Amino acid sequence: MTRLGFALLSDSCIGCHACTVACKSEHDVPLGVNRTWVKYIETGEFPNTGRSFSVMRCNHCDDAPCITICPTSALFRADNGVVDFDDARCIGCKSCMNACPYDAIYINPATNTAHKCNFCNHRVEVGLEPACVVVCPTQAIVTGDLDDPDSPVSKIVARDKTAVRAPEQGTDPKVFYRGVDQASLDPTRTAIRNDGLIWADTTPDHPTLTPTMQAHAGPGIVARTTYTTAHHLTWQSKVSGYLVTKAIAAGLMLFAALLVAMGHGSEQAAVGVVPPVLAGVFTAITGALLIADLKQPSRFLFILTKSNTRSWLVRGAWILGAFAAVVAVWGLAGIADAGGVLAVLALPTAVLAAAVAGYTAFLFGQCEGRDLWQTPLLLPILLAQAVVAGGAAFSMLDLLMDVPEIRSIRIAFLAGIGALALLIASELWSKGSRHVELATLEMTRGAYATEFWWGGVGVGLVVPAGLLTASLAIDDASPSTAAAAGVAGLIGLFTYEDAYVRAGQSVPLS
Repeated sequence: MTRLGFALLSDSCIGCHACTVACKSEHDVPLGVNRTWVKYIETGEFPNTGRSFSVMRCNHCDDAPCITICPTSALFRADNGVVDFDDARCIGCKSCMNACPYDAIYINPATNTAHKCNFCNHRVEVGLEPACVVVCPTQAIVTGDLDDPDSPVSKIVARDKTAVRAPEQGTDPKVFYRGVDQASLDPTRTAIRNDGLIWADTTPDHPTLTPTMQAHAGPGIVARTTYTTAHHLTWQSKVSGYLVTKAIAAGLMLFAALLVAMGHGSEQAAVGVVPPVLAGVFTAITGALLIADLKQPSRFLFILTKSNTRSWLVRGAWILGAFAAVVAVWGLAGIADAGGVLAVLALPTAVLAAAVAGYTAFLFGQCEGRDLWQTPLLLPILLAQAVVAGGAAFSMLDLLMDVPEIRSIRIAFLAGIGALALLIASELWSKGSRHVELATLEMTRGAYATEFWWGGVGVGLVVPAGLLTASLAIDDASPSTAAAAGVAGLIGLFTYEDAYVRAGQSVPLS
């Protein structure tokens, strides 16, 4: 087995874009997206300025996170070491785009599937060079087998000083840069410059650092980016909504299981029927949101029929399916008024509910390109959110029926809010990578600050905490106060998650 790799000689590159054009022509790449592109940065001040070019593309990593996270193995490693893709298996979930630390994967608008540089494998397999290598006028793109010490690329890597992008990610990339300005490989070290360049019509929402990031990035900025390509947020409101709907479903069944453990399994409506019905509804909404977010929704069953068992998208689907089955059995037992069956189901239901709430922490952990999501606090945050969502749901149900142990549920609801507040504060105060710090800045001071502070913290934590404290201080308080706390808590959960999901994707990777 060979290990094909690239050596990109920035000290020979003239920024002519021939490689980009050749790639587009070879693969019919639509306008607005690129498999390979040339990035320009400038250093210094007039008249002592310099310009550096670097070719950006898939790094064909030895430890490729995109392969691990892909739920259908649409991304795979060929026998020559190239990370290739299979259009026929891709469901367009976009998880690979968040897993890639190099911003190398895009959704092809013509096929609605994930595409990227595949080393022109159809050419390589018949003994030809990739199209970009053939067309480069200065021979600045060199390929070969990295395991062959006599190959041109191995000689360059062994002889010359080379660098790779984002080595801290530990992906073992097989694209090596010679003579490159380090700032060109790290987009957090460059500021944006929009000055009417002829190529600037594809300037993206987040081409480099956002204004907030630039204002607080300090002396780390050492150059200006004058050209890069368009890349946008991958996961947005549907993913934020799915995090909340599954938290509601999980929280409802956590509290239902707790009520059974406290001896209320005979409460047919409030424990045996209504919670599983609502949990089933919100589980179905969760599935609908996940399917709606796919670029190829008609292929959603591929997650089960073409499963990559290493992907937490697949494992999450299994967990949601098992949870839905247990909830259905719970509901049937509740309708039959079989409290003894509920007592048997309480523990497995609680375990599955916790798994439903928490598995996204492991899914986000596989998104190695998004450092904000790598925090070990994400799992306890998701579990605390399930407690808040369950307490909110039962507090609202108390308006319509007599919920047993409602005071205890309100106390647990308030405790969940307190735990969530402490966890979020710990996350904000903890130190992380430069990517984490910049994403946190964007969430707390930038584009998502209003959503985070007014929605996630104000409406989601402060308001329900105050309302619940008031309701607990008054014996036989009106359930409307706690119900209002529930409404505020759920609104706050969504706004917090939306700010968090979007901010995690705001730091540029290329």
